[in-house]
Amino acid sequence: MKLCARCRTWYTYEREVSFSPHLVRLFPRQDHGVRVRDFRFRTNAGAQVQHRRDLYDNWIARCFLPEPGARLRFEADLELEVAERNPFDFLVDADATRFPFAYRDVERAALVPFLEVEAADRVEGFPGWDSPDAGAGGDTVSVLVEMNRALHRAIRYERREHGEPHPPAETLRRGAGSCRDTARLHAAILRTRGIAARLVSGFLFETGSGPRVAEGALHLWTEAYLPGAGWVGFDPTNGVLCDHLYVPTAVGA
Repeated sequence: MKLCARCRTWYTYEREVSFSPHLVRLFPRQDHGVRVRDFRFRTNAGAQVQHRRDLYDNWIARCFLPEPGARLRFEADLELEVAERNPFDFLVDADATRFPFAYRDVERAALVPFLEVEAADRVEGFPGWDSPDAGAGGDTVSVLVEMNRALHRAIRYERREHGEPHPPAETLRRGAGSCRDTARLHAAILRTRGIAARLVSGFLFETGSGPRVAEGALHLWTEAYLPGAGWVGFDPTNGVLCDHLYVPTAVGA
């Protein structure tokens, strides 16, 4: 399947300003199902751009902008070849099929950044998932699927283009949030339950099977690490698992 995207981000200022270095993460993360056929990145004239990999193995563009200006632009055009994928096409190791489960020592050591949750961000329950013991003893995948759906029902989507993700407690109190607010809340819930989770940003391409929030735009979702299955994508904003139309550009704790 061929997918194409154009990303345009412009910042306009009242007067000329000086720019600090910028890190831009728009290059798709390639795997066996995603191949980048073409990628073109542009920013202000005169900028020096260095392409590097960061701590999480994301491709980044380090942009040094020596000239002051009243506008800053980042533009990307990409063409991808994507293999259609069933999001449930994975197997969990036998000792992780019941919830909750314990990671092996070698897994836990590598997953420390994705298991840590600050005390203020711990979430024991939310509307539709009230008990700290909810899901205990159940099939791991079924529990996580229902948790994702319950969070989708509990948090109303609202578009918010600027600002950091809200703290989990604020998103719960308001019962509404942007995709980044809901994803941060979901990651906090998973980590509170002992499931390693990371945040993922990328493109959500349009589908003909019905509208999804944030289709055709940059989006944020969550991945949970399941032994045997690896990182599995969950989109609590839409209440679904992530298929081939979710193309990540960056991951982080």
